[in-house]
Amino acid sequence: MASIKILDQIHVSPSTTSSSNPVVPLTFFDIAWLHTGPVERLFFFPYNNSTSHFLSTSLPSLTSSLSLTLQRFHLLTCHVTTSPSDPAQYIFCPSSSNSIAMTVAESDGSIDFEEIVSSDPRDLSKLDPLVPQLGKSDDGTAALAALQITIFPNLGICIGVSIHHVVCDDSASIHFLKSWAAACRDNGFDSESAPMPPIHDRAVVPDPNGLYFKSLSEMRELASNGPPPPPPDLSIKPPALFMATFSLSREEIDRLKHGMADTAASSDVPVHSSSFTVACAYAWICLLKCRGENPTKETAHLLFSVDCRARLTPPVPVQYFGNCLRPCFVEATVKDLLSENGVVSGAIEIGKSIKGLENGVLDGAELWLKKILSILPNQPMSIGGSPRFRVYDVDFGFGKPNKVEMVSIAKTPGTVSLSERGTEEGGIEIGVVLPRDEIERFSSCFLGGLKLI
Repeated sequence: MASIKILDQIHVSPSTTSSSNPVVPLTFFDIAWLHTGPVERLFFFPYNNSTSHFLSTSLPSLTSSLSLTLQRFHLLTCHVTTSPSDPAQYIFCPSSSNSIAMTVAESDGSIDFEEIVSSDPRDLSKLDPLVPQLGKSDDGTAALAALQITIFPNLGICIGVSIHHVVCDDSASIHFLKSWAAACRDNGFDSESAPMPPIHDRAVVPDPNGLYFKSLSEMRELASNGPPPPPPDLSIKPPALFMATFSLSREEIDRLKHGMADTAASSDVPVHSSSFTVACAYAWICLLKCRGENPTKETAHLLFSVDCRARLTPPVPVQYFGNCLRPCFVEATVKDLLSENGVVSGAIEIGKSIKGLENGVLDGAELWLKKILSILPNQPMSIGGSPRFRVYDVDFGFGKPNKVEMVSIAKTPGTVSLSERGTEEGGIEIGVVLPRDEIERFSSCFLGGLKLI
């Protein structure tokens, strides 16, 4: 069993305490994530020095730069509560600790660093000890963020990040990480390459139709009407889960696009051909096949999020720190997806969903949650992350990561992660967590399909 030794537990506060940080209300984009959990990522970096060298040389810089960065991203040190003047209004309020917990640990040697940074299937239990857990403040409220640095002496380090989805989406969390990395690498924010400061003002998010209270009402209605979950059958031991990474090179993505273009031209069907579209469609088909999906089943579902910042009127600034996502729902017949031109069929339906955003990005927003819950029994594939976040650009001064894993996808069956490929511009990495037999079937389908394009 993989294990680590805890060396220190540090609570890092903003570099200066400011009384000008106001209480911030949750928006309707935030409220949807109130009862979910954290997004968890692991960043692995090469590090050819001892633990003592890291503790004396690198840790002070990481800690001081985090403190400086939290001065900008103060919401991460807050907690969520209800407004004293309006119990229906949730707010981000300063916590009693006004800090983020950062655990410093050392591998005891039972975790093979070279194995866990590979793309091959790895037992998820080997990664679990590296993931920071969200604790509670002295007042009993849940923390919104936690960090863990695990040292593999003379091999590498892992920086684990857990950020509760209610405080921000992936775009904002990566903004925080790149800001922290820049402050650590450049000794502050004076460099011209430093990321822009975040914007916390919720007034930049329009809510013309009272979506906050409509969404909150829907959440409460669903919670009150929903049956309690059945008790788990303790006699059934769940299968061990394995995480693997599958890569599409730029050349392979281009071949998929060209194949789609040829098929679309012959059938006179418009196709939204992008790297994201073909990667999602290809992964969707591989997941259906590895599950042994019955071709007689009528429909399959895909769920992914779209950043609304540039799609709202007026647009929300790109550096807005919060949630600004809407779900996109895709439905296709299993028969079409498992056909010879399945990638094209999937891409067509994904393209229709993206095209539909032009009719109004907030159209039907008060029913999004109900629709998500309605398709969950159909085991939809969902997408976490995006290649556009450029997670491999997070550089604390150790060089770029040699691996980035979004381990929180394991908590929602059917979720895969997408990121840019760390070793090649224009490529895409797809992270998958499945039982051993299913991940082997996924691999066979994924690699076998690439030989045919």
